[in-house]
Amino acid sequence: MAADIAEQPAGFARLLEEEPSGAIAEVAAEVARRAPRSILFVGRGTSDHAALYGAYLAEIRLGLPVASASPSAITLYGARPDLTGTLVIGVSQSGGSPDLTGVLEVARETGATTLAVTNNPDSTLAKAAELSIDVVAGHERAVAATKTYTAELLALLMLIEGVRAGDGRLPAEERAALERLPRLAEQTLAGTAATELAQRYRFASSLVATGRGYAYPTARETALKLMETSYLPALAFSGADLLHGPLAMADPDIPVLAVVGEGPGGNAMRDVVTRLGERRADVVTVGAADVPGASGRLAVPAVDERYSPLLDILPLQQLALALALARGEDPDAPRGLKKVTSTL
Repeated sequence: MAADIAEQPAGFARLLEEEPSGAIAEVAAEVARRAPRSILFVGRGTSDHAALYGAYLAEIRLGLPVASASPSAITLYGARPDLTGTLVIGVSQSGGSPDLTGVLEVARETGATTLAVTNNPDSTLAKAAELSIDVVAGHERAVAATKTYTAELLALLMLIEGVRAGDGRLPAEERAALERLPRLAEQTLAGTAATELAQRYRFASSLVATGRGYAYPTARETALKLMETSYLPALAFSGADLLHGPLAMADPDIPVLAVVGEGPGGNAMRDVVTRLGERRADVVTVGAADVPGASGRLAVPAVDERYSPLLDILPLQQLALALALARGEDPDAPRGLKKVTSTL
């Protein structure tokens, strides 16, 4: 897991270097040409969190209605919804789960444009889809996904921005901003605060992760990583949902990880941190600046809010790794889990 985490700056660089060949741009241009009226994402686990990030991007940047598919409606109940004019995007590291493949097969038969975003271009999911994007993350050693997650995020960002451009090509300003990501990722991973924080959380019995907008997928992925590596019960809420009830459980014994970046989402989270502070909750933020009410911060560079999820998750992955080790667990082999999970 440590090696996979460390490879992410190189993974960003590799995906950006491959783009001049036009792989993602070609798919983005074709999607733009077909002008879908809606987008439907389908994914499981970590890839579902990447899909949620893609959903925020598509709604905000493309102005299209976006939804998350319920695979069981198709694979268990036999539903065949009319998906004419819809772009259906399956996101999966392995591309090997039968239910995701089943959704794309039915979607293609019922009028959708189908696209697979995967780390395995020879997978059944990629073969079932009409279009395919390889996130070129390379072999991932650990069961807990890290570098494939951020590769999916970057691939979806490049796809959506390419569709927005119309011809699939990233504008020069966008391209220049993205080319800073490998260096910024290296800078982020060089920090030691996550390892230090693991000692503070070593005996925690539960934890809450929260964020708004583009940061909400980060909160969900953080909770999943902590559960699958440290077996720590972790709940993820959007900052808004946290205030609509769950705030009542906040107290000094339940650590809160709050992702507070730049832009509207980060600004909205500042009030959430203030409210948590009023309840004397142990709040640690992830962001570029200190936030009143928080007792600590995992530092990340200040970037455009769209790019933040690619960096914010890095110290949180380090935290999951360090906390598992501090609690005497093996993060490379979580009990009961396999690298490829096959669901129907």
